[in-house]
Amino acid sequence: MTKPSITGMCVLMAGGGYWLAPGLLDIFELFYLLIGTTLIVAGSCVLNMYFERHHDKKMARTSHRPLPSGRIEPKDALMFALFCSLSGFLILGLLLNWLTAFLGAAALVSYVFVYTPMKRRSWTALLIGTIPGAMPPLMGWTAFTGQIQWPGVVLFLMMVVWQIPHFIALSLMLKNDYEKAGIKTLPASHGDWVAKLQALGYTLVLLPLSLALVPMRMAGLLYFCVALALGVWFAFVALKGVIAPSRGRLSHQLFFASLIYLPVLSLGLVVDLLVL
Repeated sequence: MTKPSITGMCVLMAGGGYWLAPGLLDIFELFYLLIGTTLIVAGSCVLNMYFERHHDKKMARTSHRPLPSGRIEPKDALMFALFCSLSGFLILGLLLNWLTAFLGAAALVSYVFVYTPMKRRSWTALLIGTIPGAMPPLMGWTAFTGQIQWPGVVLFLMMVVWQIPHFIALSLMLKNDYEKAGIKTLPASHGDWVAKLQALGYTLVLLPLSLALVPMRMAGLLYFCVALALGVWFAFVALKGVIAPSRGRLSHQLFFASLIYLPVLSLGLVVDLLVL
């Protein structure tokens, strides 16, 4: 119920934001950040599943989950979600700082109480959903600095922009399944070509945004080369999707490219910082 892959990625991004902040790493602060982020993200995911349990039965991709399949009682899931969420919030607030805790709480609220109900009303829920997904690196930055500063904001914006082509590709791949569950998607609302064109547009925005860390002196030449190569490749894959007449194989390629892009970019940044 905690969606381990999503939770793990959020925790990794939070750690990356902390690592990028200038200064000496405090192993205890990093530990509190990772534990608090894990709990608050896990709580968000379980709350999402709790409220989505009836809709999840309608989708082949989600019908096997613990709540729609009946393996776990809803009241037990709710209590577990509340425990995780509150514990994560208190760990971040009491052991780090309240700014980081409230950023985590804002991510939870926007994901569970705004994005979740909105996605059955408008495809623009996609844009709202990028906010909680982009919050972890900013939380990592504020955990170290106690402030919202431009490098942390750039990390946040990079995550916002990356998620849009990622989820557009997913909505193209699972278009029929989403329609069965009543989820509004960009391909269903405006057509596949418009969706693919928007995906291309956001990959083009992502390219200079990812390079912005270099003039801010948060990264060097190695990261610049990695970010440039990845950004051009990501945009090229999206461009092929716009040119292609169907959404099939190339949608899978765009989704796969989005999955490759983020960890390789993060690895390039970590190696660059170690070399520096």
